[in-house]
Amino acid sequence: MPASRRKPSSPAHDANPLSDAQVLLGCAGWSLSSAVAAEFPGDGSHLERYAKVLPAVEINSSFYRPHRPATYARWRDSVPDDFRFSAKLPRTITHEQKLKDVDVLLATFLAEVGELGKKLGCLLVQLPPSLAFDATAAQDFFALLRSGTPSALACEARHASWFSDEAAALLSEHGVASVEADPRPIRQARPQGDADLAYLRLHGSPKVYYSAYEDEKLAEVASTIAAYRQQGKRVWCIFDNTAQGHAVPNALQLMRMLGT
Repeated sequence: MPASRRKPSSPAHDANPLSDAQVLLGCAGWSLSSAVAAEFPGDGSHLERYAKVLPAVEINSSFYRPHRPATYARWRDSVPDDFRFSAKLPRTITHEQKLKDVDVLLATFLAEVGELGKKLGCLLVQLPPSLAFDATAAQDFFALLRSGTPSALACEARHASWFSDEAAALLSEHGVASVEADPRPIRQARPQGDADLAYLRLHGSPKVYYSAYEDEKLAEVASTIAAYRQQGKRVWCIFDNTAQGHAVPNALQLMRMLGT
């Protein structure tokens, strides 16, 4: 493995999956409704209260608009040392430029999000469903992205052409994990990409972004996480069913199922 992608070895699996900070469980955003306020007591901003309970969050707003470096620095200083952010790449890179000719755009984003420092745990590349796999474009883009950051990388592809051995090999070459999404965009088996990292994104099912997950499904997710930890993988698990406020309750319930 090239030095730029070398990762520390994973610690031995613990009976408590969250105790070694190798399971980063959270939501797509840290908004706290009145329905869950009692679960996040104390003073401070929503982020400060959220970060006292959950170990990670995914910044989705970076997909829609840029944030000033000072904003990322404020978020960094609002959370404990062991808290981690995942940040979604801007749509200008993934959806408008379709990964091509993005040198300036990517450098700008990495400089902004870099203010999170060591608390930046992962960068998420979500591709549009219409974007087919182009080996040359993908090779150039992921090589550029990997050269610009030491952070973990995850890719959520949604076109069938990305679910191939060729795409899997390319992602693996650059240390990029394939997002395990629910619902799955394609019924075919997913390429695994980075063997050291699993990234689960739970969008809500059957109605994407709206539906809550029942305990039976959450128990399946807990078993999946435990199995990945037994394999030595680091695991991100993000609830994106935020439209009606189900993400935070689902994350809290899964955390209880994991034994914390």
